[in-house]
Amino acid sequence: MKIMQILPELNVGGVERGTLDLAKYLVSEGHTSLVVSNGGTLVSQLEAEGSRHYTLPVHRKNIFVAWQCVKQLRRIIEDEKVDIVHARSRVPAWVAYFAVRKTDAEFVTTCHGYYSTNFFSRVMGWGKRVIVISEIIGRHMLEHFGVRAQNIRLIVRSVDLDKFKFKARAAGKSSVVVTMIGRITPLKGHTYFLQGMARVIRQMPFVQVRVIGDASAEKQSYKESLKLLTRRLGISENVAFMGNRSDIPQQLNETDILVLSTVTQEAFGRVLIEAQAVGVPVVATKVGGIVDVVEHEKTGLLVLPKDPEAIAAAVLRLINDSKLVDGMVAEARRRVEERYTIAQMAARTVAVYEEVASSTNILVIKLSAVGDIILSSVAFKALRARFPQARITCLTGRDAAPLLHGCPYLDDVIVCDHKGRERGFMAFWRVLQQLRKYRFDKVIDFQNNTRSHLLAFGCMPRASYGYRNGKLGFLLSDGIKDDNPGLAPVAHQFRILEKVGITCPADPHLEMWPRNDDHACARDLLHAEWIDEKAHTIVGINIAASDRWPSKNWPVEAMAELADRLAADSIRVIITGMEKDRARVRELMTRSKSKPAMFAGKTNLLQLAALVSYCKVFITPDSAPLHVAAAMNVPVIAIFGPTSPERHLPPGDNIKVMTREMECRPCYLPNCRSGEAACLKDVTAYEIYLEVKAMLKRTVNPA
Repeated sequence: MKIMQILPELNVGGVERGTLDLAKYLVSEGHTSLVVSNGGTLVSQLEAEGSRHYTLPVHRKNIFVAWQCVKQLRRIIEDEKVDIVHARSRVPAWVAYFAVRKTDAEFVTTCHGYYSTNFFSRVMGWGKRVIVISEIIGRHMLEHFGVRAQNIRLIVRSVDLDKFKFKARAAGKSSVVVTMIGRITPLKGHTYFLQGMARVIRQMPFVQVRVIGDASAEKQSYKESLKLLTRRLGISENVAFMGNRSDIPQQLNETDILVLSTVTQEAFGRVLIEAQAVGVPVVATKVGGIVDVVEHEKTGLLVLPKDPEAIAAAVLRLINDSKLVDGMVAEARRRVEERYTIAQMAARTVAVYEEVASSTNILVIKLSAVGDIILSSVAFKALRARFPQARITCLTGRDAAPLLHGCPYLDDVIVCDHKGRERGFMAFWRVLQQLRKYRFDKVIDFQNNTRSHLLAFGCMPRASYGYRNGKLGFLLSDGIKDDNPGLAPVAHQFRILEKVGITCPADPHLEMWPRNDDHACARDLLHAEWIDEKAHTIVGINIAASDRWPSKNWPVEAMAELADRLAADSIRVIITGMEKDRARVRELMTRSKSKPAMFAGKTNLLQLAALVSYCKVFITPDSAPLHVAAAMNVPVIAIFGPTSPERHLPPGDNIKVMTREMECRPCYLPNCRSGEAACLKDVTAYEIYLEVKAMLKRTVNPA
């Protein structure tokens, strides 16, 4: 693989040393290692160890400079054919995030700090995988940055044991060196460290203190205040401010005790494991990820932050108790060798790269309606066949969501109640924020309306597919013109899927996945009506279409006549429908002499699918149960009126369309202008009866 790491500079620091360690490992394992930074003293070492360095001002917080860096970095990524761009700091992460957008590279971040929860820091949670260096940082990214747990990988920092070699502590030394290593900033607690050391020096004047690290330009006044503090405490002769050092292993070899007095949530504390590697006992404040590195009394001593007296007591204890020190440094070195080697860190990081490079995260948007969700089962199956290792998620409405919970082709279902409590701009924004956490690579928009186009765009995927139908379709990166609206519904969806290399199967079949308990419920309903699903011939009639389409409904009097004709032939008739159809049910029961079994409002969609599966024939207007029957491979008589079967008929081996050709159809009007719905009224009960008998005969004698 070709791996690019990007960070502000390559000078001293834990992030910089970690970058070099990983780069060296990548080269040794045959990968191509690239590093982008503003340069620094470590560039020569990096290049000597086989990596290539590109110098860009990615440390600058100027938006115009950053935008220029985005364009330059994108060219480098494309020219080098980079597979992974790994950002290790916030400003470079913004540059990298936008640079990879139009390339084939994947974006990964490592969170080295306990970032404030402002918008500027948010980019560190936008990686396809977010590497955290301690459990505390992982919880922070999960709880405060909204990163999904599935996208977080814990990889602790490492230490180069070839550089940080264990060295037994010399006995009988005439002086003791206590060292603090870290940036000079109030967050590191230098003030409390120096106050604590003043207490130690008053008891043991031979103690020497080294402060390694320097202040940034804007923190120079703080550094001067620390020097002034040493003079006020009377310890200036014992304290040396040594600035940034590149010889940290040597400095630790000369150190007797290391103190880390951080007052905020320390992410990890790399210098602690470096000290433990060389056999230096450590004192550290009990904050953040430090507790993952130092076990109190076992591998070091922990004190509360901002407590100079506790720091002094811990240092004095280590000076005076050699037996304690010997036990702690031995155990600390053993744990370093077990947990914190470069090989372990680098191998885990490469595993994350391989995982990211081989994974694809796909979102399918289909918010409504129930019948359309069933039609999409063919597309779900085709997507899984085309992307067998991908994570495929469907965003759908509350009514349709239960249909997909058993779908073997989907990994996840996200429910959006866009018709209820999730209406309005703020609700839309919350849904979008949830979707963005998934870091989708591809979005396939089967809904194709204004809302879905906005969602597809707002997810910020690599690519989005759908129809550019004038409803913000221009927001789709790979939209197509809907210039063949007469296509059958499945073929209409597959025109979109052709953009990802999927062609429509010659013989598509819908699917539904009712569970065992759904079938048990259906059998219980039948048995309660004295219907044996094995012994009786069962024919189902769906009593109505949706509330929005009364013009689709076949007349109740025709249904009653059909039910009576079938009952006369010892065929058991069941009536399906929804709770809203109770009025039509009562009318049917009044008109029918045979009193068919009424199940309207007694099933959910999966239970309905199970119930329909026991039918030998199912009769329905153009509605969701038509698709249910087709998915359950039950012979269907579909009664079409104001809509076109060419556009809405589901695929199936045994579907018979009954309609009347009239000048006014298809009209696509929810209410017939003439008030008579002649296109449905003229479809008689007798001709449906004859078709049912023919279907039953074919079922009994398929040859």
